[in-house]
Amino acid sequence: MDLLVLGGLFLVGLVADVIGKATPLPRITWLLACGVAIGPYGLDLVSGRIIDEWFPQLTGVALALVGFLLGRHLSPVILRARGADMTLLALGKVCGSALVVFVVLICAGVELPLALLFAGIASATAPAATFDVVKEADVRGDFVDQLLSIVAIDDALGLILFSLLLAAATVLTGTPGLEPLWLGVLEIFGSVLLGGLLGVAMGLLSVRLASLKVNGDSTQAEAFGFLFLCAGTAAVFDLSPILSAMTMGAVVASFGKDSEKPFQSVEQAEWPFMILFFIFAGASLAVVSLTLVGVIGVLYILARGIGTWLGLAVTNRLLSVEVRAPGMLSLALLAQAGVALGMALMASQRLPEYRETILSVILATTFLLELTSPVLTRWVLRRVEERGLSV
Repeated sequence: MDLLVLGGLFLVGLVADVIGKATPLPRITWLLACGVAIGPYGLDLVSGRIIDEWFPQLTGVALALVGFLLGRHLSPVILRARGADMTLLALGKVCGSALVVFVVLICAGVELPLALLFAGIASATAPAATFDVVKEADVRGDFVDQLLSIVAIDDALGLILFSLLLAAATVLTGTPGLEPLWLGVLEIFGSVLLGGLLGVAMGLLSVRLASLKVNGDSTQAEAFGFLFLCAGTAAVFDLSPILSAMTMGAVVASFGKDSEKPFQSVEQAEWPFMILFFIFAGASLAVVSLTLVGVIGVLYILARGIGTWLGLAVTNRLLSVEVRAPGMLSLALLAQAGVALGMALMASQRLPEYRETILSVILATTFLLELTSPVLTRWVLRRVEERGLSV
């Protein structure tokens, strides 16, 4: 039965890909919509059991795939050329979105610990969605490099900020705050250590395989072997699969031109995994949670968008960091998905008294943003291409 479901989902992905090329809506939006339609909150063609069993594994693999490919944009060559600027822009974006969300929710009467948690979650983006829209649009240049570099860096910075704000929220609720703080620190350093070790091993192997003129299927086996090893190890030790894989990708990219083959192999074979990830993401989102979004959810979405733009603009103005079209760039950074949901789940486990509010708001806003933000991102990329900003 599971094989029938798997075959059907791949065909759904094929249809979404074709329709996405013929309509204003990108294929990710169609995949998410299909997931909602066939999931437990739609026609119930895919059971909750399959979603519960498959989606956590697919999330780890998908985030590892995207993190690895994004890590290439954090290679030493790129970082030397523009790494400081990208880090400052990502830091401005993360701090801007978190600060504005916090201030707006406090002014709206939200409790201080809850406002801190939403501020931390607001810092996350959806690298999988952003990366796929960029790949589908096939737009290249400085603007796209900035976008992908910020997406790659800001989730790492967002995880650090969220860990600190979660610790502060637990202290305010009377719960000892050092444990979540240390757990967050250990997750970050553990993820970087894991990715670094695997990256060195993978880079050395890639160079050796290149010297032996081994490529094709063998290179693909190497790439996915290390990716699954990275995602699986991260899951076992409660580390971040995207941060681990991002570090691994950056380390592999530092080995020079011989290290390009694993990235090419992953790019050629990643789409089937992404089909399943986005369909299951849509199927797991409860449409009924949209009715619970309320004022907090609306304020969260608006404040996060304004904060993203404000953070980029202020960084550009005060630190003289060159950012191409900050308004357009902020629109392309609105997506939220797996990382934000993971933060929400972590917060709800540590502070169960806020569980219902956190999960209902983040589920609803994630659903809305995942359906709309890919459309905005593709529109931005087309406008950038038309204006010549992508060159």
